[in-house]
Amino acid sequence: MAPTEKTHRVKDLDTLKALGHPLRIQLYRALHVAGAATASQLAEQVDEAVSLVSYHLRKLAAHGIIEEAEGRGGDARERWWRPAATGIATREEDFSDGPERAAVHTAVSRVFARQRGELYQSYLDTKSAWSDDWRHAAFSSEHWLALTAAELDEMGEELNALVRSWRRRGEAAREAGDTEGRENVAVHTYGFPFRT
Repeated sequence: MAPTEKTHRVKDLDTLKALGHPLRIQLYRALHVAGAATASQLAEQVDEAVSLVSYHLRKLAAHGIIEEAEGRGGDARERWWRPAATGIATREEDFSDGPERAAVHTAVSRVFARQRGELYQSYLDTKSAWSDDWRHAAFSSEHWLALTAAELDEMGEELNALVRSWRRRGEAAREAGDTEGRENVAVHTYGFPFRT
C-alpha cells in the first residue's frame, strides 16, 4: 500500500541534517522507485554494506522520512521500508531565521542538486541503451521569465500539482496491471532568480 498523496515538508534542523547525508538521499530515492524494499535490496543498489544501509534507514525512520512497510512477505528478520510521504520539500523560509540553519539548508540543497545532476548525466551517458521512443521523449529545457516572487511561488505550486497528477496516473496504471512500456521517470524542475 503506497503512502497517501502528501508532501513531507521538512522544517526542523535535525530532520534536515538527517536527510542531508548523500547516501540517505540515494536510499530515499531508491525507496521511492521500488515502493518498498529491504536493507539488503537497497544495499545491492547503492553498493554498500547491509549494516551501513540499515543504520541510515533507521536514521531516516527516526525522523519520519520513511516507515516500516507492514504486510510484506519474506524473512521476518528483515524489515521492509517505504517512504512515509509521496515527496519531500524544504523551503528557504523555514531555515532563514539563523545563520546555522540557513547554511545547513543551503548545504543540503547542494547535495540534492548534485545528485539530480548526476542522475541526468547518467542518463546522457547511457542513452544509447534506450529505444528511440524514450530518447525522443526525454527532454531538457531552460526558460527565462520575468516574474515577481509571488508569481514564481504560484508557478511552482502549479508545476507540483501537474507532476502529482501524472504520478497518480502512472500509479493507477501500474495498479491496474498496465506495465507495458512503463519506466521510472525523473522530472526535475527548478525556479530561481538570477541576475545577468
